[in-house]
Amino acid sequence: MAKQKTAFVCNDCGSEYSRWQGQCHDCGAWNTLAEFKLGPTASASPVQQIGYAGAAAGEIQTLASIDLAELPRIHSGSSEFDRVLGGGLVPGSAVLIGGHPGAGKSTLLLQTLCKLAETVPALYVTGEESLQQVAMRARRLELPTGQLKMLSETRLESICAQAAKQRPKVMVVDSVQVLHSDHISSAPGSVSQVRECAAALTRFAKQTDTVVLLVGHVTKEGSLAGPKVLEHMIDCSIMLEGSSDTRFRTLRGQKNRFGAVNELGVFAMTEQGLKEVKNPSAIFLNRQANPASGSVVMVVWEGTRPLLVEIQALVDGSSLGNPRRVAVGLEQNRLAMLLAVLHRHGGLQVGDQDVFVNVVGGVKVLETSADLALLFAIVSSFRDKPLPEDLVVFGEVGLSGEIRPVPSGQERLQEAAKHGFKRAIVPTANRPRRAIEGMTVVAVDSLAQALDAI
Repeated sequence: MAKQKTAFVCNDCGSEYSRWQGQCHDCGAWNTLAEFKLGPTASASPVQQIGYAGAAAGEIQTLASIDLAELPRIHSGSSEFDRVLGGGLVPGSAVLIGGHPGAGKSTLLLQTLCKLAETVPALYVTGEESLQQVAMRARRLELPTGQLKMLSETRLESICAQAAKQRPKVMVVDSVQVLHSDHISSAPGSVSQVRECAAALTRFAKQTDTVVLLVGHVTKEGSLAGPKVLEHMIDCSIMLEGSSDTRFRTLRGQKNRFGAVNELGVFAMTEQGLKEVKNPSAIFLNRQANPASGSVVMVVWEGTRPLLVEIQALVDGSSLGNPRRVAVGLEQNRLAMLLAVLHRHGGLQVGDQDVFVNVVGGVKVLETSADLALLFAIVSSFRDKPLPEDLVVFGEVGLSGEIRPVPSGQERLQEAAKHGFKRAIVPTANRPRRAIEGMTVVAVDSLAQALDAI
């Protein structure tokens, strides 16, 4: 009997090695290599065993002869979910949805499939919960349950066989970490099982034009559990984020082959499940009645729409030798850089002060348009002088103190005006092409001009 071959895969970057070692040479991470048992090359895959082996040999075509007819998307019934997906579910795509326990992954997918089952064939495969538990949740959420087909199974070959008989248009597998294949001898949830099961389900989706939605767990660090190559196999990766102390959930796209990435969908967890929030800026602008120092509103661009969020800063004297710099929702290294720019070009020294920065609502701001608003909040807290409540700010700050433009400046100002803001401080290049009714726009070129404007 031939000896089974093994490989060692890095969980962070997906690099493979012939033997175990303490550090991955590609990404530099320690103790991330896990054993991966390679199956026999002569055996057929689970998809091939059920009769979906695909074409025997690929045909070569010219690029001009390829049919560009767009596949009709399947609308999920939720505009926020469709926004993150890029317009809807694409037939033959594999979508991975991750999130912390209790975030609402199963609730969101159960709501989606109950609505879709009334128009297209749908199959919900549960491996972590019993059928009775899923039925109880559907009854509590008052969902239509007459057309949705259910299957409680963790064996990959059985799932593919049942799906081949039912031929659903949309299939949910909850979750990929509990699946196991007969071709792999390791336990469910291991690197080899997760990798092979995800690859087999992705092939099944491509060869049958079925939309496969996979639920994935996350690690303590917040990343998807399993090998990094799992994110390379699928077409779309979505994270459902939200802490347990708030009822709002954000659905963020991290990878999407059929639409824009970094799209953001906002939901509210209620007794009837996840309800989409049509105006997310309103929930992030729940400001107190009395104006306080260290608070300013900025306009960030999330995917294809502007979003108004409040940024807060607290500057206080430090009793430590090294003052603390804490940033929640922003990049901490950029905070340190902007404090140096503020000292050099703004004449404000906060080297002996503790600086705490927070983005209200749990939003993560990844773009540089928040630079000017961040510095305004720090100056306001340091001087203990509140900024006007009807002021909105955005702009990138360079190392030489210049204020650089940001994309979609006109749309940002229009969104702010729609929410009742009367004044705005923006880069000169983002000055609106036509006047915005009810709003006074101040254009600045440098940090010194911006500080003079407030």
